[in-house]
Amino acid sequence: MQVAVVTGGATGIGAAVARELAEREWRCVLVGRREERLRETAEEVGGEYEVCDVADRDAVSRMATSVRERHPEIGLLVNNAGVAGRGNYLDLPPERIEELMRINYLGSVWCLLAFLPALEAAAPSHLVNVASVAGTVAIGPYSASKHAQLAFSRSAGAILAAQGIRVHTILPGFVETEGFPQRALREHRFMRHIVVQPEQVAETIARSLGRRSSEVVVPWFPYRPATVLFGVAPGLMSKLGGRAVAKSPAFQAKANDGRPEGE
Repeated sequence: MQVAVVTGGATGIGAAVARELAEREWRCVLVGRREERLRETAEEVGGEYEVCDVADRDAVSRMATSVRERHPEIGLLVNNAGVAGRGNYLDLPPERIEELMRINYLGSVWCLLAFLPALEAAAPSHLVNVASVAGTVAIGPYSASKHAQLAFSRSAGAILAAQGIRVHTILPGFVETEGFPQRALREHRFMRHIVVQPEQVAETIARSLGRRSSEVVVPWFPYRPATVLFGVAPGLMSKLGGRAVAKSPAFQAKANDGRPEGE
């Protein structure tokens, strides 16, 4: 049985990924900060769990050492842990901006480095980075943290191919989870159709393991055309996107904002 490590695995996308992988006979090790929720999900999927804050490099190293002692070969690492950050550089506190970078970007880097020997031992193996469509646009600190994760994922893909590790980047749009509530969008007449459930993202991740595509947008429409337009006319799209996001129900609805995805 192959082993998968899923960060942010207690709830949301991470828990959905664990359920999907368990159905495909993967042994899952779930990583997160909330032990009670981790234990519940791990028991549900017949897996294991490790309490760890991926923003803490030393903690990640200790956690990975513990996992690798039990599982020297890791066939799949899913970097899913992340926190929301609705706001801009002028209204978010500096501590929040730092947290976004430490968890959303650096957490993925620390986990890859810590599990790299086990991924190499299991080659051919897979690294999945759950980034965001927000990482392809410019609308604030959260976007910047996901853009950094996207750049990391792309560069890692070029480097790790020689070691037999395939890198997959998943770019979800609005997803309804505990850490990223989308109630305002779901109640909006026109925008509710662009909100997806964690299970759809999980299915996409599982399917991507058998395909060669390196980047997948979930759902494809309307997000993929928007990312193409942003690449063609970044200045114009930044202005339009910034105004649209500032007025959007999702941006204005800050209830529950800031709780970690899947933890």
